[in-house]
Amino acid sequence: MTRQLKTAATAALGLAVAFSSVAAADTVLRASHQFPGGQGDVRDEMVQLMARHVADADVGLQIQVHPGQSLFRANEQWGALVRGRLDMTLLPLDYASGRHPEFSATLMPGLVRNHEHAARLNDSEYMDMIKEVILEGGARVLADSWLSGGFASSEQCITSPDTVSGQNIRAAGPAFEQMLEAAGASIASMPSSEVYTAMQTGVLDAANTSSMSFISFRLYEQVDCLTEPGDYALWFMYEPVLISEQVWQGLNEAQQAALLEAGEAAEAFFSAEAAALDQRMVEVYEENGVEVVRMSEEDYNAWLEIAQETSYQNFADNVPNGQAIIDAALAVD
Repeated sequence: MTRQLKTAATAALGLAVAFSSVAAADTVLRASHQFPGGQGDVRDEMVQLMARHVADADVGLQIQVHPGQSLFRANEQWGALVRGRLDMTLLPLDYASGRHPEFSATLMPGLVRNHEHAARLNDSEYMDMIKEVILEGGARVLADSWLSGGFASSEQCITSPDTVSGQNIRAAGPAFEQMLEAAGASIASMPSSEVYTAMQTGVLDAANTSSMSFISFRLYEQVDCLTEPGDYALWFMYEPVLISEQVWQGLNEAQQAALLEAGEAAEAFFSAEAAALDQRMVEVYEENGVEVVRMSEEDYNAWLEIAQETSYQNFADNVPNGQAIIDAALAVD
């Protein structure tokens, strides 16, 4: 090899090492969630979209997405996040209400009326109060999302309160559990990722969860009747993309800006998808031979009366600042 070729080879090797060092120096954030990956679940797609946006920003930051509880179990994610063991998550926030009871206001029966109302709540004093608790707890919101949901049962269609009497049901959070128990249901608590097995083994007769989870976790294989959200949706749940505040403070300004921009893109994607999820759920269940029903206005009002006497009252009486949080939410038209 000539001296010139040796020099060129050495230079090329040096550049390769330099580029390798830059790539190796990228900060890698691990994002965990409980939902199926690569199967069209809008929540997984939100996080994957953020990962692509951050990579395209070229700010020395990468997001590795770990779906399907492959990194942390559903109920472990909040604790891991605030301790800095996990960098990011998409989390049904009420899962952490055992640590922060204020979070039950993000799954309160009848508090959110529809997707447009949910969007208005995102920019309200109510959400400022919730996000203050999130930040004090050690996390920060990067993207908002609200999912509507319904009920499904292998025993009896759930419409009016008397239809849950005697059924073992999964309700997703304390506020719904209190309302359903008052109506005569037996309660079993678990994340949505465990509902299929619980129904398959007879632990559960019924469940309520989001329209997306009803599809992603194939619950149509275990139930005979679905109650869709329709015009009277009792069930709306806040499921934000969160980052550990400890991790956030360790990023530079360009990286933080890239994450915020990615969060905005994820929100825009979700808002375009959210309203169609309910109809998609109905179609999937009808295609699989499941009866689909709706609550009437009378059914809805009967449930809301029970909720106000149980869930709302318990929240106001026992949660710090509880009444003020409810009032702030109800003030949003």
